[in-house]
Amino acid sequence: MAAVRVEAVLAAAEEQEAEKRRSITVEKELELEYDLGNLLAVDRNPPPAAALRGAGPRREALLRALARDNTQLLVSQLWELPAERAGGAGGPLVAQLPEPTFRLPREKPAPKPRPPTRWEQFARLKGIRRKKKTSLVWDEQAKEWRRRWGYKRAGGDPSRAWLAEVPAGADPEEDQFARLRREKRERVARNELNRLRNLARAHRAGSAVPAAPLHPTGHQDRDELRRVARVARVSTASLGRFQPRLPKEPAEPPSRSGGKKRRFQPLLGNLAAERSRQLELLRDMGSKKPVLDITRAVNKQLRQEEAEAAAANKGKKQSKRGKRGRRQQRPGRSGKKSGARRQPQQQKPAGGGSGG
Repeated sequence: MAAVRVEAVLAAAEEQEAEKRRSITVEKELELEYDLGNLLAVDRNPPPAAALRGAGPRREALLRALARDNTQLLVSQLWELPAERAGGAGGPLVAQLPEPTFRLPREKPAPKPRPPTRWEQFARLKGIRRKKKTSLVWDEQAKEWRRRWGYKRAGGDPSRAWLAEVPAGADPEEDQFARLRREKRERVARNELNRLRNLARAHRAGSAVPAAPLHPTGHQDRDELRRVARVARVSTASLGRFQPRLPKEPAEPPSRSGGKKRRFQPLLGNLAAERSRQLELLRDMGSKKPVLDITRAVNKQLRQEEAEAAAANKGKKQSKRGKRGRRQQRPGRSGKKSGARRQPQQQKPAGGGSGG
């Protein structure tokens, strides 16, 4: 058995202890700037330029060590925050993050405010303020608190009551329960129509671009006339698909907005998906074999078989129709000939007869 030196054992123990201390203790010349609300740490210390030159295992190891040290400093700062148990004593330990200090940029634009409805515009014009009402009211008939509106509301639904009052001047023979149900359906339909109108108005106000005003006289230039023709063309129910075309007009129907319908991918997104798309495109361009669309090939084969079956059935029907016609024409021809022969015998001479 080889002898083990005491110095080697002590050196290994010191290295292990230093590694344990290094796992939780990190020394930096400049303190990091922390934004614990965003879980962000900014390192202002310059890295060694000589070690970052080129690409190799040394550079990767340096970057991993730098990321590990900065993460350790950020985690140490998080452990100094006040924490509490979530969901009781046996729950996980949750730290209370402070308010963020850095304003991170948005990938998408900020959402636009919702345009006001017609009622909101009218209320703002007239100075009408919305009064907050309680959702529950006292029902005298049921002797309990019920909702003001909706299912099982206070007072009940008039169309479901067992007694209906005949209004003054109404036809006494008219069914008042049917009238109440009809009025309720009309109110529901009117409210739904107003809701859809508000949605359409909000969509037009948010997406559509207001067109430039047109001159009421004959001073329009070529661009204005082209825009007016495009607007008038797509104003039909078919969006101009069945409208007669003008001379030198493009064959495809113009879009409602007049712009391109192509949608581009976002600049900041899933890098893995973008990489796979580019690799697939390069693979298709470099391959010598043509790209086979299985769905298109199957559909083409099915259409071909259907066309052949339809042509065969059509030939059979025509052959049967011809035989049937020949059989029906034979007795008719003999009848015509016999009729033609008998016709002179039936005719009488002009001067014959008893009275001649």
